[in-house]
Amino acid sequence: MDFALEEGRSFFSDCSTLLLPGLSIGNVSQLAIDLLVSSLRAKRVACLDEPSVLPCVGNDAYGPLPEGDLALPLEVYESQSHGLTLIQHRSPVIKEEVEYLSHLVSAEGGMMVEFAKNIANFISATGKKHIVILSSLDSGKRNQINAANFMQIYYISSVNDDGTDADCERLGWKRLDKYKPFEGKWNHLNLLAKGDISQVDHLNLEDDLVDDDYYAGLPFAALFACCMAKGVKVTCLLCYCSEGDNIQDSFQLAEATCKLLGLRPDSFDGTEPGGWVIPLSWKSVYGPPPDMSLF
Repeated sequence: MDFALEEGRSFFSDCSTLLLPGLSIGNVSQLAIDLLVSSLRAKRVACLDEPSVLPCVGNDAYGPLPEGDLALPLEVYESQSHGLTLIQHRSPVIKEEVEYLSHLVSAEGGMMVEFAKNIANFISATGKKHIVILSSLDSGKRNQINAANFMQIYYISSVNDDGTDADCERLGWKRLDKYKPFEGKWNHLNLLAKGDISQVDHLNLEDDLVDDDYYAGLPFAALFACCMAKGVKVTCLLCYCSEGDNIQDSFQLAEATCKLLGLRPDSFDGTEPGGWVIPLSWKSVYGPPPDMSLF
C-alpha cells in the first residue's frame, strides 16, 4: 500500500492510537469516523493508494465550507492535540480478482484479507500501538431483541485470547459472544493473517455466510485478525443496527469510542448537543428535502 503525504505534512509519532472503520450495514462506522474527524478538528495528512479499493471522489467532507478539496477513498487524518490518527474508508473492497490489478491474490481469503494485511502493514510501519476498529452489525442476526439493551455496545479485544478486556467490561460493554477464535472462519482468518497457509482449509471467506460465520465474514474481523497478527493492541467496538437513517447509531459508536479513549465530547466546543461538530457532508447525506408542492 502506497501513500501520498499532504504538502508540508508528516505523520506525528505521538499519535499512537489509530481509529478506522470496518465497512458494514448502514455505514455506521464511516459516519462515526466522519463525526470524530470533524469534532476533533483533525487534519488530513495523507491519502492511501490501495488497488483493492474501488475508486471514488467527492467534495470536501468536513468544511466548514465546500472549498473544492477532493475527498478520496482512503484518507489519513491526525489530531495531534488528542494523540489520535483516524483512517476514513469511503468505498468498498472489491470481492474478486480482476485482470487490471497489479497485485492479485489467491482464493484463500479473497481481496478483503489482502486489504486488511496491507492496512496492518501500514499501521505497523507508522508505529501505532492501539488500533480501534468500529463496525456495525445486522440487527436481523440477533438471537434476542431486548429493548432495554437495544443500544448495547459489544466488543472484542486482543488483550486476552478469548477476546475479553477488563477495561471494556468496566464500561458496561459485552464481549461479542459470536467471537470464537479457534473455530470455523475465525480460526481460518487468524491463520491467514499469520500467513500460515499450510494449515488453512480451502474455505472461501466470500461464500454464503451462515450462523456465526456472518460475523467472521465482515470486514472488521479481517482487520482485527491482521492487525492483531502484527502484535499491536486491537479493540473492536460494535453495535447492531438496521438500514435507514443511521445518524443516531453513529453518535452511539462515536461516544463509545470517546469513552474508551478517555475523551470528553463536551470539550470539542461544537454547536450540537454534547459538543459535537457535524460534518459538512451530512447536510446532503439523504438528499434535499421533498418538494412540498407535491402534497
